Amino acid sequence: MEYIESVNPYNGEPLEKYRMFTEGDIKAVLEKADISFKSWKNEAVEYRSGLLKNLAKALLKNKKVYAQLMSKEMGKPLNQGIAEIEKCAWACDFYAKNAVEFLADDLIDTEANESFISYDSMGCILAIMPWNFPFWQVIRFAAPTLTAGNTVILKHASNVPGCGLALQELFTLAGYPEGSFQFILADHKQLESIIGNPIVQGVTLTGSEKAGRAIAAEAGKHLKKSVMELGGNNACIVWEDADLDSYMDTMVMARMQNTGQSCIAAKRFIVLEEIYDEFLMKFRNKVQTLKSGDPLDKETDIGVMAREDLAKTLAQQVKESVDKGAKVLYGNNRRGAYYEPTVLTGVVPGMPAFDEELFGPVAAIVKAKDREEAIALAANSKFGLGSMLFTEDIKSARKIIGDIPDGAFFINEMVKSDPRLPFGGTKASGYGRELSMEGMLEFVNKKTVYINK
Repeated sequence: MEYIESVNPYNGEPLEKYRMFTEGDIKAVLEKADISFKSWKNEAVEYRSGLLKNLAKALLKNKKVYAQLMSKEMGKPLNQGIAEIEKCAWACDFYAKNAVEFLADDLIDTEANESFISYDSMGCILAIMPWNFPFWQVIRFAAPTLTAGNTVILKHASNVPGCGLALQELFTLAGYPEGSFQFILADHKQLESIIGNPIVQGVTLTGSEKAGRAIAAEAGKHLKKSVMELGGNNACIVWEDADLDSYMDTMVMARMQNTGQSCIAAKRFIVLEEIYDEFLMKFRNKVQTLKSGDPLDKETDIGVMAREDLAKTLAQQVKESVDKGAKVLYGNNRRGAYYEPTVLTGVVPGMPAFDEELFGPVAAIVKAKDREEAIALAANSKFGLGSMLFTEDIKSARKIIGDIPDGAFFINEMVKSDPRLPFGGTKASGYGRELSMEGMLEFVNKKTVYINK
């Protein structure tokens, strides 16, 4: 019988052992999800929305416990973990208030006596979720998808099994019926089998581009609906008129939040040459004030990366960039899973720091001669998750919205997810949308109904 063990990345201490699911376990989970769906889909939307309120209350009641669990399993600073749980509760409240409207029949005027779009539940949806926001990534998908009448099977990242189990217990605590939300520990071969099972009607993945390509191909082979939320290499464009004093905290947070382990983090800072030197000085000074330490310490800003191998990969990307001409302005020290906040200058296309996703606390600074070059550099990426622009010239900023081929464009703010707004990417950052009404309608059957009397 196989087991996986969770390990604290800060001190290397083992946490818990968890038994991997057998084929028999997986079969039982699928059957339970199918049985649950048959009754769950017929519950009134008002009833399902009511359970979201219970979920929000349970999240807030246990937010410190869940935050501590995240700190121990993947190194998230405690206060950031608490904020993550509070955001989960916000998403639940949002859908509790809006689900009835989002799922209401959409009347269409035709020659029929009556015609409308009915938003019907699909069935069991498989969710493959990452470790970097182990509660938020799950809740933002599960809350609308369950409320739409589907059931959910969660395959969480292998280094946060405790978070996966806690989420299953959370939904049970909130009153969700048995089989509506289930957590599994499964390998890739088992996932292929699950996706191919006729009980499963769709799959969503948040993770790397490599994982997305593999799972999307498997879903496509079986003609299953899929949503892919993949990596990003977000540009933070700084025009010459940017108010650095007002927004520097935001810019640094956009790179260093969650120890830089965020798909929507600002990874390439593309700064106009007129303001470049001032930006470097203020950015470095702010980064130097960040406190590294134990993730369980409330004063910690930078914890550790989720695993030591991830820190080693980041170090190699930085080394290759430096070998190609980038300069280390600050940082670039690694101890185990800890990676010191780092600032690279002289970054240009062709370097890993420009072309690849650096999933850790490393900021790549790129100099642009003018606004046009800055926009072209920002768009020069295989990814398309989000970009941000800092400027006082809002009129000109509006004109270039269409020149940014990403899923999001934020002006004078860091790219962030918000329950009220759709979230998703383009190109190698994936397809489909989460959050808002669009996210709730990803896994429904948009059925045309036409009635003549």
